[in-house]
Amino acid sequence: MIQSYRYLLIICLIFASCKSTKSTTSNSSIASMSSKKVINKHYEGAFDRKTISARVKAKYQDNINNQSFMIKLRLEKDKAIWMSGAFLGFPVAKVLITPSRVTYYEKIKKTYFDGDFSLLSKFLGTELDYNKIQNLLLGESIMNMKDTKYGVDIDHNSYLLEPKNQEELFDIFFWLNPSNFKLDKQEVRQSIEQKKLTVSYKEYQKIDNTFLPKMIQVNAVEKDKRTLLDLEYKNVEFDKELSFPFTIPLGYKEIKLDEKK
Repeated sequence: MIQSYRYLLIICLIFASCKSTKSTTSNSSIASMSSKKVINKHYEGAFDRKTISARVKAKYQDNINNQSFMIKLRLEKDKAIWMSGAFLGFPVAKVLITPSRVTYYEKIKKTYFDGDFSLLSKFLGTELDYNKIQNLLLGESIMNMKDTKYGVDIDHNSYLLEPKNQEELFDIFFWLNPSNFKLDKQEVRQSIEQKKLTVSYKEYQKIDNTFLPKMIQVNAVEKDKRTLLDLEYKNVEFDKELSFPFTIPLGYKEIKLDEKK
């Protein structure tokens, strides 16, 4: 169970009345559009609030574990992602992610980690940094799509964007919703290492004219190992003044990166 907490809280890596939206457009009714226009519309709708405060209902499942958690989330755009996780109402772990590092501790075994993004990158099978984690949570592309030329197709009621020249070590794909140009799904595939990371945005909510994911599913596959993380954002508030309290308790044992297998 402790391993589940570590991965869950780090990944979440990781949202007043709300209006939920789903795409009901059929392939035949989606207007033909250039990849450049689709990408521009995606960035025109980029998240422009300063902070998010929310509760997150999370479910974690791998080949061994199946756990549910509640997480308090605080995010200040481009600066910090803070999470406090609870199981059966009892606080068990806390995470602070900044552009330079990932830090967390858990109370049951009294251990902590303080380092870079290598652990997350290894776990999800693709190179990660602060911006990619933040964008993953906001329903925005983990790569800068303006840096690459893309082809566009229509697939399963979405605009499918694929680089005309994929990277040497991995392939990446983006499915964008034709209604709001937010992501329906993004996927990174590493065929040689038999790894695949899929992030699906099952539903969006519109709060004060701002679109945010309501439900996110993270599916990480490595050979015969599969990790599934479902996130549901509740009680979302924007632009509150937030604090990010984080102090590693005395007496906790540091976990080195090479111990995370």
